[in-house]
Amino acid sequence: MSRPRTTRAAAPWTAFGGDLHLDLGERRAAGAGLRAALEDALREAVQDGRLAPGTRLPSSRALGEDLGIARNTVVEAYGQLTAEGWLSSRQGSGTTVAERPAPRPAGRTVEVAAGRRPTGRHDLLAGRPDLSLFPRTAWLASARRALAVAPHEAFDYGSPLGRIELRRALADYLARVRGVRTDPDRLLICAGFGQGLGLLATALRERGAGRVAVETYGLPPQRDVLRAAGLGLAPLPLDCAGARTDLLAGLTGERVGAVLLTPAHQFPTGAALAAERRSAAVRWAREHDGYVIEDDYDGEFRYDRQPLGAMQALDPDRVVYGGTAAKSLAPGLRLAWLALPDELVEPVGRLKDLADTMSPVIDQLTFAELITSGRYDRHVRRCRLHYRRRRDLLVAALAERAPHVRVTGIAAGLHAVLELPPGSRPEAELVSRARAAGLVLTGLGWYLTEHAAADAPPALVVGYATPPDHAFPAALDALCAVLRTA
Repeated sequence: MSRPRTTRAAAPWTAFGGDLHLDLGERRAAGAGLRAALEDALREAVQDGRLAPGTRLPSSRALGEDLGIARNTVVEAYGQLTAEGWLSSRQGSGTTVAERPAPRPAGRTVEVAAGRRPTGRHDLLAGRPDLSLFPRTAWLASARRALAVAPHEAFDYGSPLGRIELRRALADYLARVRGVRTDPDRLLICAGFGQGLGLLATALRERGAGRVAVETYGLPPQRDVLRAAGLGLAPLPLDCAGARTDLLAGLTGERVGAVLLTPAHQFPTGAALAAERRSAAVRWAREHDGYVIEDDYDGEFRYDRQPLGAMQALDPDRVVYGGTAAKSLAPGLRLAWLALPDELVEPVGRLKDLADTMSPVIDQLTFAELITSGRYDRHVRRCRLHYRRRRDLLVAALAERAPHVRVTGIAAGLHAVLELPPGSRPEAELVSRARAAGLVLTGLGWYLTEHAAADAPPALVVGYATPPDHAFPAALDALCAVLRTA
């Protein structure tokens, strides 16, 4: 293991490890001797967690040279801290930071709620794939090929729109698989659909929009993104034919600049947007100088018939198409894309440049190679079969052991909605009982837009993709047990 890097004694401090600094100058100025100053600096670095347990320290000779002090001074400091229990020393293994209980934070720990997921024995939250399906071998082969042929300039600062190799591959793939009409110059690569939505929202706000129409049920984090950009929300009711886009033209008040839709598979209810309502949304966008934002979050996973084509093909100048690799590959890749109308390429690209200059290059090159080699198509087909089997197991288990539950939204995606009959326990109580049984899931009400009328029966939203194969039967057992007493 390589020793932490330090700087020379010309500086009043020395860089120790990756980002840790030992400040001997202030301690010596306060009257401490060299050995005492070194001991205090090391003790403080261990105590506040900058030197983690198990970290190997430089040899006494190397640290002495770097600090410009005698080796014996370092030996004595190491010995004293070892005796106190801060360090550990073994013949032939050098000096390391001793194992100690983690320090308790002095104040309240602030946690970012959006990055936290509740935990339990069985994760049935909607919207996550089976991460064990990630194509490690194919990804590695594509990475090797991509790195071997990538031009040197690929590793420099580049276009905020993303690497041209990936934009070309996606333009061809989306046209072939989803019917999207675009070209590489109108595609933007972003770090997840959430980032893309935030960029769009800011661009719309700059263009004078005051609100965005949203489906009554949808992802709360997406609504948070829109509000953070300064936009209000105008909820659109849902029924079995999807969002009531025919009501867009009648919206009054602050200007609505766009409508956010999940037309292929409404999230979370599962309805597909009817053809006449697709046309109504596009017609509204043309007549009101607005845009349709199409979130095609799981367009690859339709099981009972040919996938619905992207709504974007109806009018590429008025529909922004958003896609992601979060469901087909993994959320951790942070790979998503927007197919933008010409008028939005410059403002959204400018905002992307301000946000993070450009998305990471190597994953873009690898994903492009995965697509063009055909490995991505093969992977998606395998995932589709896997998730369909999971869905069928869920439906069969409920039909046998909880026949009073109506299962909807199963034609596509990675989740199902379980509607409870009248007189059932309240949603919140069912979710609480599920948590007590080790199940992590949500009620349909969690997705309801604030101040919108709830016109759906009590229901649970169950994701069936995440549990590993060996644990899925137990998850179904626990779910059916909860539903039997609903």
